[in-house]
Amino acid sequence: METDLKIAVGIATAGRRDILAEMLRELSRQTRLPDKIFVCPAAESDFDSAQAAELHLPILVVKSPRGLTAQRNAILDVAGEYIALVFFDDDFFPAPSYLAELERSFVTQPIVAMTGRVLADGVTGPGLDVASARAALASFKHSNEDQSITEVYNAYGCNMAVRLAEIRSHGLRFDENLPLYGWLEDVDFCRQLAPFGKIVRNERLIGVHLGAKGGRTSGVRFGYSQIANPLYLWRKGTFGIDRAMLQMSRNVLANFGKLIRPEPWVDRRGRALGNIKGLFDLLRGRLHPRKIIELS
Repeated sequence: METDLKIAVGIATAGRRDILAEMLRELSRQTRLPDKIFVCPAAESDFDSAQAAELHLPILVVKSPRGLTAQRNAILDVAGEYIALVFFDDDFFPAPSYLAELERSFVTQPIVAMTGRVLADGVTGPGLDVASARAALASFKHSNEDQSITEVYNAYGCNMAVRLAEIRSHGLRFDENLPLYGWLEDVDFCRQLAPFGKIVRNERLIGVHLGAKGGRTSGVRFGYSQIANPLYLWRKGTFGIDRAMLQMSRNVLANFGKLIRPEPWVDRRGRALGNIKGLFDLLRGRLHPRKIIELS
């Protein structure tokens, strides 16, 4: 399918040099290659330029302060000439047809944000290794049931395509008051976009999210964010209070309920302590997402 749609890929990365290299290898297998790939590493050591050069992809390295929202904003700043920008996590492996399917949908429908179908998501468990992710992609077969495009509240941040014209014309940004891991930044950004078009999930956009544990924020910091971020976004107007309360209660119950027998890959004790610190700051009127910078 030949169109005038120029597609860029944006990858904010931190602490996952080897996984990022494998992810870029998957991008090189796209049936419709990206017109540009913007890689924004938190540190120079997070990106292996020599290995990436072997793939002969149009990669541009973007500099930014550390933090997912800041790094994604830095990518937005340099992506002005493109029509669509796909934010991939550094541990998301898209199927070879991903960008071709995205192009078809963006050309035919008034979409401002789109996300795909995650075949397997290591975030909910110990994480997936590279071989398992590639096996899941190789074994998947499309069917007639995979045609649906449905409207959703927000795109999933690990694979989130956006139309840049609306972002530029309305001056939209990722909220840098959500620092470091930037939890719920995808919800906030999509709800800013929502007045200007459809936010959809496309079942034909396929990928696997490894859910790599390296590079993430500490348990205490994440536990604090589980309290601070939903309430901050509620006050901002991009997250309903019902969603905020449900999100918070689920996380607090999970963290305290699993303290006795925690999963080896989750710092439940740290998250529970972060929850306590967040609730205490809420009672004192001092709760704010940026306070995680002061925590260890």
